[in-house]
Amino acid sequence: MAHFCLFIRCFNQILNAVTSPAFYNTYVKLPTQTTPLESYISDNPKFYPFFKGALGALDGTHISAHPPSSNCACYHNRKGGASQNVLVATTFDMHFCYILSGWEGSTSDGGVFHDACLHDLVIPAGRYYLADAGYPICDALLVPFCGVWYHLREWESSGLRYGTDHGFISSLY
Repeated sequence: MAHFCLFIRCFNQILNAVTSPAFYNTYVKLPTQTTPLESYISDNPKFYPFFKGALGALDGTHISAHPPSSNCACYHNRKGGASQNVLVATTFDMHFCYILSGWEGSTSDGGVFHDACLHDLVIPAGRYYLADAGYPICDALLVPFCGVWYHLREWESSGLRYGTDHGFISSLY
């Protein structure tokens, strides 16, 4: 039990350090209007010019939580477990450029995104993130239409496949 308490104490110290304003303002850089388009998009005729304003991908994930019993109900997610809803944005070269953690598991992805936009997530005009259908339709996000299957067979015949283990398109070569 002593090792577990030490782990929790060290984890909290690290979490406080990387979320401190001194660390965040020095090392976390959100994309700007002048951020160049990733070569992953610009060099691929299947993606460019269709995604020329894309900054990266944005999604939420749930991390298991053990909240105090007085707050336990609001941390229950749709699958019945207790969790925190964490919003993450990445660039196309898989660098994290934004993380917002701490929201209760019962909070929708759209609600967490709305809070991020109100506080510190700035998405430049004319630029956007790719997101799933759990997010609102707006100028800052490109979300799929609900109920539409997006041509997975066409991707497969092009030498790419839908990666079922991580939910992304990966190369067959």
